[in-house]
Amino acid sequence: MRKRLLFVALTLALCPVAAGAQSSDDVPSVRAGLAGGNIRLDGVFDEAAWAAADAISNFTMIEPSEGTPPTVRTTVRVLVRPTEIFIGIACEGQAPDKIVSFTKQRDGSLRNEDNVKMVLDTFLDGRSGYVFQINPGGARYDALINPGGENENSNWDGIWMAATHRNPTGWSAEIWIPTQTLSFKKDLTTWHLNIERHLQRLQETDRWASPRRNWRLTQTSRAGLLTDLPVLTQGRGLAVRPAVTGGGGINGPGQPVDATADASLDIAQRLGPNLVSSLSINTDFAESEVDTRRTNLTRFPLFFPETRTFFLEGSDIFQFGLGLGNEVIPFFSRRIGLVSGREVPILAGTKINGRIGRTNVGGVITRTRDATGLAPAASMGSARIKRNIWGESSVGMVTTVGDPLGRTGSWLAGPDFTFQTSHFRGNKNVRAGAWALAMGRHAAPGDKTAMGFRVDYPNDLWNISLSSMRLGDGFDPSLGFVPRPGVYNHRLQITNTPRHSGWLREMEHESQTQVFTDLNGNWQSYREQLVPFNWRFATGDRFEVNIVPTGERLPGPFKVADNVLIPTGSYHWRRYRLEGTAAQKRKVSGQVTWWFGGFYTGTLNQVIWTGAWHPSALVAVELTGERDVGDLREGRFVQAVSGARVRFNVSPDMQISSYWQYDTQSKSVGTNSKLRWTFRALGDLFVIYNHNVREIGDRWQLDSNQLLIKLQYALRY
Repeated sequence: MRKRLLFVALTLALCPVAAGAQSSDDVPSVRAGLAGGNIRLDGVFDEAAWAAADAISNFTMIEPSEGTPPTVRTTVRVLVRPTEIFIGIACEGQAPDKIVSFTKQRDGSLRNEDNVKMVLDTFLDGRSGYVFQINPGGARYDALINPGGENENSNWDGIWMAATHRNPTGWSAEIWIPTQTLSFKKDLTTWHLNIERHLQRLQETDRWASPRRNWRLTQTSRAGLLTDLPVLTQGRGLAVRPAVTGGGGINGPGQPVDATADASLDIAQRLGPNLVSSLSINTDFAESEVDTRRTNLTRFPLFFPETRTFFLEGSDIFQFGLGLGNEVIPFFSRRIGLVSGREVPILAGTKINGRIGRTNVGGVITRTRDATGLAPAASMGSARIKRNIWGESSVGMVTTVGDPLGRTGSWLAGPDFTFQTSHFRGNKNVRAGAWALAMGRHAAPGDKTAMGFRVDYPNDLWNISLSSMRLGDGFDPSLGFVPRPGVYNHRLQITNTPRHSGWLREMEHESQTQVFTDLNGNWQSYREQLVPFNWRFATGDRFEVNIVPTGERLPGPFKVADNVLIPTGSYHWRRYRLEGTAAQKRKVSGQVTWWFGGFYTGTLNQVIWTGAWHPSALVAVELTGERDVGDLREGRFVQAVSGARVRFNVSPDMQISSYWQYDTQSKSVGTNSKLRWTFRALGDLFVIYNHNVREIGDRWQLDSNQLLIKLQYALRY
């Protein structure tokens, strides 16, 4: 570990000063045009306003040949009126049969298809923003940029529409974004804007501003400028969204049909151009995606992301610390309304989120109903404040109160600080952060504090990170997610990614070390992941080889599977990984991963697969699965989970999907079928059917089923 730390320090110190850093004079800009007259959303630019608007056409390639002119031409124009924003995109240089586009679903993954992706920083603060993405089939993707631009939250859904059109030389798109969808600083006449186009067939990516691999599109501090914006309005800032849900089903074997009918109401009111308050009454989440079943061969709980709309709005403000991932989440909204995977009805919830000057604020308070035998009625809440300082840095505080199980005296609080710059030694990224947390709960034993730090050098050729955290043995926040308390957690990752031309585009070499010790410094676990080969070819296909030495010290017996109990003791083994990926530019694509080698007292073979078949633009079939076969001294076990999803992409505004899952642990098959019809920009109809069968005794029997119909419509004033 000491040698690795020395290597990190030397690498940072010896990084050459890079030329070409983006100075204020280098920032490209485009003036917003006036959206006069009627703009018909059809993907065709036949209105006079488009011809009169300034155009963005000076894109630069970042993949595969950084800094060179694009092989094809892209033109973007922006039209604005006080209540609406229109973005027109012309993607030239492709014959219709060369366009790679399969997906039409809302928020589907578009990164392996032809697409255009753009970001808007409506506060001009260089650290937040919105993501909008579209493919030639009209599929729409949106997201919130997480603080600092490190990544994005794709679970956010905004109200916006788009239309595309194909022609003999390419495709075009028109995007409509009502200003009420966005939060923005009222007196600004300039926003940050950046745009990126990806051509899957050529594995080419072109960008407008800051076309360097070191910088992500979501780093809005490196975006261009959209200027000459008029005074934008959000009306009264009031949005009312009523919803009705009805249906019924069988809750268990042998039970009668249980009919249900309910109504919910969401109200949002802007308290200013940058601050929104919202109220949700009888909150309903019928349309939320079901969790994907997974196998778990560890001693610690798995992480499942939040998918419920009420909690996703403004969730970027609640992001805490630098790069904590799923190791520590101080406020994990899935603790509210979900206990042991079962739903607890939410009576009401209220939120406030937004910005006051350079300060980001967020707060949420909820009240759940009593769920007999599961959880009592409870009030819970969280508050977050974060102040933007210097160019790209921040300092903040988070707090939570309440407990989903009704345990008294539950609270958490702590500060975090993040230093960030994209101008280190000219044009390199550097991040450093520190945080601390303390919690309390009546009768909760042990050390209830946690703290940590992280230093990142996240750049294209070298990506280096070092982090360390200490979690007390009693650190178990009621509204947080901490899978492994009572440890020191040290991690060092070094990744080198040289680029090449020709048939081999990218070679990635990586070393990642993670060590857990108890609070007295005695080792508990270690894992060293060595990646000698991770090659990406010009075709988009990829091949990877890993070597993973691992160790575990079990403080007590570990039940890894039914009838397989590993005794207390120290264990060391080595695992290997082979992975191959077939690029998704083809109608048939997929990925297969094979893990093999040691595992505690024996061996473990794991095969994990994903696949996709796109026979036409209307139908998509996706397959996932994992099969684990362990052969240990204590016994043999087989665990498997598989899933299949069929999508019918009627249009970008109507999708029908059916998802089937099976696992050997529960010995059950579950299906989740859903129709979503966006019949208006503000209105959605959902039809959801869940059906579960289980192996009971020696035969398959109905376990439960449910049919729900939900209609929601938003009214804006």
